[in-house]
Amino acid sequence: MKQYHIVSRIAIYLLAVVLICFGIYHFLNARDLVVYIPPSLPGGLIWAHMLGAAFILTGLSFITNRWVKFTGYLLAILLFVFILIIHIPNYMWAGDKDMRTLALINILKDTAIACFALHIAAGAHHQHLHLEDSD
Repeated sequence: MKQYHIVSRIAIYLLAVVLICFGIYHFLNARDLVVYIPPSLPGGLIWAHMLGAAFILTGLSFITNRWVKFTGYLLAILLFVFILIIHIPNYMWAGDKDMRTLALINILKDTAIACFALHIAAGAHHQHLHLEDSD
């Protein structure tokens, strides 16, 4: 089993804590987050709770070092979907300069976290998804 450098493990644990905080925020402030869900997507409040659970479970996965490859790839996909269906439309159609700036910051933040999740998932050599030939 490949051993992680201590700095890498600390970075993964910090990301896990951030993800758990995002998840808790989604549960505590679900009604405030519903306005960001596209109107064409049914479910409203359920999406905020499901995403909160996804963030918390991913954070726990990273802390316990279980299912890291799977959850890392899923987190990256989830964040890229956020960028495409929430942040880019918010950036394109925001009337206020401050809202455009906030949307751009969210695009950059989610891109960075998604790339870090991909890096973590690709480094989870001891966990197999039968994608090793393509890694």
